[in-house]
Amino acid sequence: MSFPWAKHYEPKAPVMKWLDDRLPLPRLVYNAVGAGYPVPRNLNYFWNFGVLAGAALVIQIVTGIVLAMHYSTDANTAFDSVEAIMRDVNAGWFLRYAHANGASMFFIVVYTHICRGLYYGSYKAPREMVWLLGVVIFLLMMATAFMGYVLPWGQMSFWGAQVITGFFSAIPVVGETIRVWLLGGYAPDAAALNRFFSLHYLLPFVIAGVIILHIWALHIPGSSNPAGVEVKGEQDTVPFHPYYTAKDGIGLGVFLLVFALFLFFAPNMLGHPDNYIPANPLSTPAHIVPEWYFLPFYAILKSFTVDFIIPAKLWGVLAMFGSILLLFFLPWLDTSPARTANHRPRYRMFLIILLVDVLILGYVGGAEASKTNVLIGQITTAYYFLHFLVILPIVSATERPKPVANSITEAVLKGKGGTAPAKSAIEGSPNPMPAE
Repeated sequence: MSFPWAKHYEPKAPVMKWLDDRLPLPRLVYNAVGAGYPVPRNLNYFWNFGVLAGAALVIQIVTGIVLAMHYSTDANTAFDSVEAIMRDVNAGWFLRYAHANGASMFFIVVYTHICRGLYYGSYKAPREMVWLLGVVIFLLMMATAFMGYVLPWGQMSFWGAQVITGFFSAIPVVGETIRVWLLGGYAPDAAALNRFFSLHYLLPFVIAGVIILHIWALHIPGSSNPAGVEVKGEQDTVPFHPYYTAKDGIGLGVFLLVFALFLFFAPNMLGHPDNYIPANPLSTPAHIVPEWYFLPFYAILKSFTVDFIIPAKLWGVLAMFGSILLLFFLPWLDTSPARTANHRPRYRMFLIILLVDVLILGYVGGAEASKTNVLIGQITTAYYFLHFLVILPIVSATERPKPVANSITEAVLKGKGGTAPAKSAIEGSPNPMPAE
């Protein structure tokens, strides 16, 4: 989006002018996160989570690089090398716990970011590419986190790798070949550790590259806003710096405080105690579970217990991947002209039900596979797919949204008691700004 009223970078110091003429990096930063990037004036604290996700990624990369200097990928010494990091490396315990809990904090931030996008319609035109790149980042995060969970080479690491890679063998014809290729053999061992360590080290840099594309795609249409209307002029925006850099600073401070509480007072709260037992291929844990951020998808995977045309195991694999791939089609499944759930009460109700459904899936994913839990998992899995494939298209086609303001300025004034008239979301701009 073009902002004619945006400030332009004009270096004053001779050195900065010389640099800008030859490598316009200062100009790029100024236009990306400085006063040269106008943003809607009504963004709330839910817009902090993009910056927080970037901060979490930086923490993971920095701590991961240092940990890699001390980690051994040999199956006989991997577990001991992690213990040596904890006990013998200067501040090793801090780095290891920061990396492990940083992964959880990263997922907490990203899940909140996704919920904000669902509530405020951030996936709608003209921001489809922003959303699609965000889903790609999410998939890369999941792959990176899974491989990182294997590296400590504890009991849950080994058997998690055994179970999850085992599901690839359900794919007809090529499944077993894919599994052997992933592991470098017929069971997790040194070859698998080498593969997972290499990819776990590489993928965060790939994620950083996709994040750059994500931000680039965002700067083309501009940021969305909670009011769900287009930016009409300079009166609707403020410079990103200093207004939102200050706001992001507050959010970052709160984030680091919560992170520190986990890091210093409950570093193992989000992990599994069995991972402090060395991997033993001859001793299967009583209850194999992945990390908490995978539990809803693990529940979907376990919900298929009956062979129907194809094996139940394959149904589970397809459903697990399908539950994530559905997010790619969300911009076209939701055809409502309004964006924010504030203007769509029926959609908001079903969105809350979906959130509860995912939380129940998370509980079932971590619970024992009793008949009751399996039944609950099957019901919640069915609702998850029904929400996106049936309920959402019907609601978006039949629901009449509430009126929205004519501009961001009007929406802000109305929020403070103004009485400016509003117009219907249907009668308004044919391509309104999504409300976030």
